Order: sequence, then C-alpha cells, then structure tokens
Amino acid sequence: MHCYGDLVSYLSCGMILIGLGQLVHHKKMQTSYGRHMGLPPPARTVPARLAWFLQEMPALLIPLLLTLTRHKPSSTGKYLLLGTFCLHYFQRTFVYSLLTRGKPFPLSVMLPAGFFCSLNGLLQGHYLLHCAQLDNEWSADYRYKSGLLLFYIGMAVNVHSDYILRNLRKPGDVVYKIPTGGLFEYVSGANYLGEIVEWFGYAVATWSLPALSFAVFSLCFIGPRAYHHHRFYQEKFKDYPKLRRALIPFVF
Repeated sequence: MHCYGDLVSYLSCGMILIGLGQLVHHKKMQTSYGRHMGLPPPARTVPARLAWFLQEMPALLIPLLLTLTRHKPSSTGKYLLLGTFCLHYFQRTFVYSLLTRGKPFPLSVMLPAGFFCSLNGLLQGHYLLHCAQLDNEWSADYRYKSGLLLFYIGMAVNVHSDYILRNLRKPGDVVYKIPTGGLFEYVSGANYLGEIVEWFGYAVATWSLPALSFAVFSLCFIGPRAYHHHRFYQEKFKDYPKLRRALIPFVF
C-alpha cells in the first residue's frame, strides 16, 4: 500500500488541534460518563462492559488488519512498536472492558470514542507499516529503548491503578471511596498518569508525529479529567489527603 504522507500529517496535526480544543472545553466541565454524568441521565445508554469493548476494539483490529496489506519490508523494531500499540488495546478490549464495574455508558459518548479509536488505529498502523523509515538498527537506538521502557512503566501503573479502583467497591456497590496504594498515594488520577506516560513513551520510541499527536491528545483529554476527579474527591471527602495532587506528584 502507498504511504499517504500528506494525509498522515494532516490527521496528526488535526488530532493535536482537537486535543487542545478538548483541553479548553473540559477546563470547566467533563465528558458526561462515570462520576461526571449529569442529571437527568441520558436516555440511551450501553452497559459499561459492552461500551468499552466496542469502542476500544477498532484500535486493536484495524492495525492487525493492516498487516495483511502489502507494505514495505519491515524491521523487527516496526513490528515491536506496532505490537506495543496493540498490546495496550488488547488489554483495554479483553481485560479492562470485561472487568470494569462502571455505570452504563451514554451512547452519545461511546460512538465518538469508537470513531476516534478507529481513526487513530488507522493512523498509527498505516504510518508504521507504510510510511515509517525504521531500519534494523533503530531497535538499538536510545530513543527506542527509553521510549519502550517509559511505555511499559506507564502501562504497569495504569493497569495496577485500574485494579485498585476496580476493587474499591463490591459488585453493585455505588458508594465512592478514597483510593489508596500505588501512585494513588501521590495523585488522584494515577490511572490517567500511567496512560499519559505510556503514550509519551510510545512517541519517543517511534519518534514520529502521529505518535506524538496521540500523546498530546491523551494529555489534553484525560489530564483535565484527573483534575476534575481530584476536585470531586476533595469536595466529597473532608479527610482527603491534603498533600495528594491531581496528576503530577508534588506538582499538580
């Protein structure tokens, strides 16, 4: 398949602009799902497990389908990077979504999220398979190694934090509790911090505009959510740890 370089650049820049727009939009209010769902609740909702499964699946499936198309001979490093991207979405699709205990998901949120995952899966997969110029020596580069290290550290933080959140409440329990353990001792959005570190690590490892644009988008989208989670905890719990920050330990 031909590399559509101009389209890759346009989509990447567009993703950054949309992310910055989300940052401004979410400064005062959050996307209406989970604890930030407004009242009255939306009329059309999808069970949380099904919603997460359906919206995350395209980001895994599309890159895998792209490997079936004709592409330039790829180095081992390319496949490892694509596998790294897919690993995150495999975990989100087949582990996180099937274990989550969240509230029903608004259809109006699930559909745009699914579209974004489809577009991003296409962008990242097409760039790596058809556009990236990564030779066999790239896997020895310090950017590749340090980026993958950051990615896996972030993923470990993200998965462990999700585990803590999932086990705060018993099935059917709707009472919110203060998360403790892991990086929750330092920040309210430990799961979000882990995911942001993941994608900036991925951006370093690929050293590409598409990966950087996704990292920036992730920061702009879930960074404010961590801040609003922090405010939620502070307002709900008078004994909430005063030294705990929203997203960055000891800083913010």
